[in-house]
Parts: sequence; C-alpha cells; structure tokens
Amino acid sequence: MTSPFAVSGNEQRFVDAARDLAPGFAARAHEHDAEATVPVGNLTALHEAGLDMAAMPEERGGSGLSYQALGEIFRVVGKACPSTACVWMMHLGAAQALVSYGPPVYAEALRAGKRFANALSEPTGGNLFLMPLQRAEPADGGHVLDGAKRFVSGCEIADHFLVNALLDDGPAFFGVSRDDSVEMVPIWDSMGLRGTRSQLVHFRKTLLRSDNRCRITDPLAPNIIALGLPWLSIGIAEATLDALTDHARSRVVPSTGRPVGDMQWVHFDAADAHVKLLAARTLAERAMWLADHGDPGTLPAAVEAKLYANQVAKDIAEFALRVGGGSGYLRTSPIQRHFRDAQAGALMAFSTEVCRDMIGRQLMGTVEA
Repeated sequence: MTSPFAVSGNEQRFVDAARDLAPGFAARAHEHDAEATVPVGNLTALHEAGLDMAAMPEERGGSGLSYQALGEIFRVVGKACPSTACVWMMHLGAAQALVSYGPPVYAEALRAGKRFANALSEPTGGNLFLMPLQRAEPADGGHVLDGAKRFVSGCEIADHFLVNALLDDGPAFFGVSRDDSVEMVPIWDSMGLRGTRSQLVHFRKTLLRSDNRCRITDPLAPNIIALGLPWLSIGIAEATLDALTDHARSRVVPSTGRPVGDMQWVHFDAADAHVKLLAARTLAERAMWLADHGDPGTLPAAVEAKLYANQVAKDIAEFALRVGGGSGYLRTSPIQRHFRDAQAGALMAFSTEVCRDMIGRQLMGTVEA
C-alpha cells in the first residue's frame, strides 16, 4: 500500500536533486562548522538545481512544490549539513512571503539567484517574532525603522530581508534591500549550527518602502519555516544515529574484545532511538499533509511535530555521546558536532517551552488573559 505521505511522482525529481547534492554537502559540513563559514557553494547548488523556485507558488513562476516533498528535501539536506538546511529554509521562508505577498520584483530576484533572509526576531521579543515591539515612524515613501533584529541566518550574504515593524495600524512586513543603513554586528560564536552565521543586524533609520510592503493576510497560515523546522531536527537526529551506529560497530571494548554495539544496553537504546525517529517523522509528515490539504489544524500539528522532533534529536545526541565515550568529545568525531547541532532546534521559535504552553493551553481549554 502506498503511504499517504509519499512524495508524488512528478515531484520526485526535486527530491532526487537534493539527494544527488547531499554527499558533497556532508563532505564539507565539518569544515563549515569548524570555520563557522556560510556554505555558499551548497546554497548556490540548491538554486542551480531549481529548488529555490520549485518551492514558490505557481502563479508567481514557481513549481508549487508540495509541503510533503519540501519536508523530505529538508530532511535530506539537514542530515547532510544542517547549517545549509537552516540557512536555506530561512531564505525560502523569507522568499515565500516576499514573492507571494510582495511586488513581482522579488520573484525575479529569486529566479536570478539573489539571497533572502528573515529579520523578524527582536533582541527583547523572545518568540514573539510575529508581534514586533519596534515602531517604524512615517516618512516619505513609507516608514523608517531604527532598531535591531537578531539571529538573522545567512544575513552576510543576503540581498533582501523580510523585516517586520509596528505601525499605527499594527504589525507590518516589508522587503528591504541591502544598503548602507543595514549593519551586521559580528557577534556569532555559537555552540552549534555554526555555518548559519546568524548575526545581529542593525537597521539604522532604514526606509521601509510602502511599495515593498507584504500584504500578508494571515501571519499564522502554513509557511515554510514553521513546517520545515521539525525536519531540521529530524535530519540531525538521523545523522547522529548513523554516526553512533558506525562507532558502535567498529569500536571494540578492550575487556571483551567485542564491538560496543554488541552490548545489550546499546541494543535497547538503539531500538528506542529508531522508534522515536519513526514517530517524529510521522508527526512531521502529518503536518505537511495537513498543510497541503488546507486543514485548519496545520499550525497545531506543526507545533506538535517541532516539539517532539527537537526532543528526539537531543535524546539521540545524548545517546551518541554515551556510545562514543571520551572519543565522542574529540573534534575528529562527528558525534560532538551532531550533539551541538541537536541543541539548536529547541531554541528556535517557537521554542519547546512555548510549544508546550501552546499545546497545554489547547488541552486544558485555557483562555488568554
């Protein structure tokens, strides 16, 4: 029986393109982590394979790729190089908003290979990236923003930013082209996902042009980032499980002369990790299926999928460290990188605490104060 979550035949070529690129991404992942460099070559390869425009709406010149197929692509890329997957996901998320709800120039820019970045999270805003606190003041041609945004993945190579600000009529979203008023603050020295280089960005009296405003009718509608984030953690978890399995099969316990993988506790925990990964994938696939079918339960499903996928990635990373022992801490081991990368998903909006609160409120029928 064909799975209801299977990628359709006409979209399989996009998944195959990502799979063809993945080995090269994986080979360079350690380098980008060690040097904290943005994987520009990987991102260029994804664009040249047609995957940028594939994710855009057909009415704007894209292929209208289903969320189901996009999730599989994020998993493949995330397993190979999570920094690449993260920067690309944020690029696509910003492009989706600007191409779908902004002027036609953004579709043309994306088709030409220009880079996009999300600049929505404020230093004091926490997870409230859809409800900005920074006010933009009226000016000729639009509004002027003087404020900062944090964790802007891939900002150093971005040509256009999706920026939010508070106006008199409420939160608003704009496309902002890079100019001298946009300043990068080089503070990025993270524990994991180092290749994202998610810097702090200052907008110094930057003009938010009225003709570049995105008329987003429903900020909570299904979007690439909210639905894609669980897949980032799933990809990391799968790479971690592969790494610990390779180690367990090859590392011999001196006292027994047998591989670490022959130990019963490793069998038990490996079984748990395998089943958890299957469950995480099923939750994420369900969220994509709901999004593709326009189901109103898509956002709650995406929150549930992210919460569980984040925890599974951390659980499997901790298991890998126990299997790796002291050697798992060495820079030569992929386990230490997977462990660091696995922590990031739970911190991204919505964080696991916010996810739990959202799900718990729904279950308890709690009314907002």
